[in-house]
Amino acid sequence: MDENRIAGTAKNLGGQVQEEFGRVTGDTATQAKGAANRVRGAAQDLYGQARDAGSELAGAAANRASSLETRLRDFIETQPYTAVAIAAGLGWLLGRTNRPF
Repeated sequence: MDENRIAGTAKNLGGQVQEEFGRVTGDTATQAKGAANRVRGAAQDLYGQARDAGSELAGAAANRASSLETRLRDFIETQPYTAVAIAAGLGWLLGRTNRPF
């Protein structure tokens, strides 16, 4: 869990308490400060959630790439002639795309 999520949640809760205290005492300035702290805390929590999601996505992408590399390496090692034929065919096609007909 990202530290921004923890700090944001704490700010949000503190803002709620401050806002309620301002409401009970009739102090609109304290109430407004509490609402502002609540909004800041919610924004910081949302930022932390986005960072967590990005971190999880990066980890998943790295695992996928590692899996693909392993499968490709196994294919090349078990069927080298087929791999060379595929590579030559792809090279020919890529070279052909740059030539005018």
